[in-house]
Amino acid sequence: MADRISSILPRAAIVAIAATSLSGCGINAVPTAEEAAKAKWADVQAAFQERANLIPNLAAVAKGAAEQEKGILVGVTEARAKATSIHISADDLKDPAKMKAFQDAQNQLSGALGGFGRLLANSEAYPELKSITNYQMLQSQLEGQENRIRVALRDYNAAVQSYNTTIRTFPDAIGAKIFYGAKPMVPYQAVTPGAEVAPSLEGKL
Repeated sequence: MADRISSILPRAAIVAIAATSLSGCGINAVPTAEEAAKAKWADVQAAFQERANLIPNLAAVAKGAAEQEKGILVGVTEARAKATSIHISADDLKDPAKMKAFQDAQNQLSGALGGFGRLLANSEAYPELKSITNYQMLQSQLEGQENRIRVALRDYNAAVQSYNTTIRTFPDAIGAKIFYGAKPMVPYQAVTPGAEVAPSLEGKL
């Protein structure tokens, strides 16, 4: 009996040492970091979708607009359709081309919204617009949503940075390469100066 116990103990010790060694080589750290980044991307997608859901309300707000404003509203609607047609799965987060297509579509929508807001802000034709409840509510909702987008993007980029650092640094890089064939994830790039900062929509919509 004593011999059997003595033979089991070394095996258990070897298993424990091996498990510890493997855990220090990214076996757990790599997938943990990857799943964290994927979860943050889900938050980004939800934030952009919530913004898209607000856009149809612009039609009601601009119901009495002139043809020029209506033309810009059409541009917003078309940009929204394009932005919502591009979907990024968790597996696409390592594909720079797909991420760029998604970013470009969202940036186009942001630009269209900004153009519509600036036109209304500079127009004196509809002074009553800024006093109606629906306008004030939409302005508040859009401003709040831009803030949520900014926070979601910041958190996603932080998670991507953590994952990319994990798969490139020793000892986790060993497991990342041997067991997972891990590739870097693509951060969300702000293509215009200050784009990562939530804009103030006060007086712009």
